[in-house]
Amino acid sequence: DTVVALGARIYGKPASADDARATLEALGGRRHTVVSGVCVFSDGRARSAVASTVVEFRALGPALLDWYLASEEWRERAGGYAIQGRGAAFVERIEGDYFNVVGLPVPTLLELVPSLLAD
Repeated sequence: DTVVALGARIYGKPASADDARATLEALGGRRHTVVSGVCVFSDGRARSAVASTVVEFRALGPALLDWYLASEEWRERAGGYAIQGRGAAFVERIEGDYFNVVGLPVPTLLELVPSLLAD
């Protein structure tokens, strides 16, 4: 699963548009960390890993937030945004794995299960 951390504050999936707005307002103009945990069960054993990516948002004005919230893309999204969709409009830069921010850290998964690349 994936969460967004801003300092010691953890943001999961917002329960409402008001929660999404509050989360996005907190993230606006700041750097936060997207953290995903992956666990794979194979051959009777579990292997797990954590991936972290730093995302920096530009300042988010009310009109941009209104536009985004009206799309309802915030639903079921950690931190209330989808970087692969309209939420890309918020992002100034990232440091680390883009796919982690999307929700599945592919390089981390491949480290846990290199056989996924086998013919």
